[in-house]
Amino acid sequence: MSTPVEDLAAQALSLPAEDRAKLVERLIASFEPKSPAQAAWLELASSRREDVRAGKVTMVPGDDALTRVRARLS
Repeated sequence: MSTPVEDLAAQALSLPAEDRAKLVERLIASFEPKSPAQAAWLELASSRREDVRAGKVTMVPGDDALTRVRARLS
């Protein structure tokens, strides 16, 4: 049986990339509003979103990204 957090995560991961980015920004803001770290994360997320929108980078499916990270850590 899954937990509410796991259910919520599954729902969030099924959202389009732009909506997931907005959700990340809001979640980060909920931890430390007005902190330098929060501002840096928001700037990075916005920059990455704009890079995707401008076609400078392409999105990688989550499973592929995890496979790449695991390979680098091995």
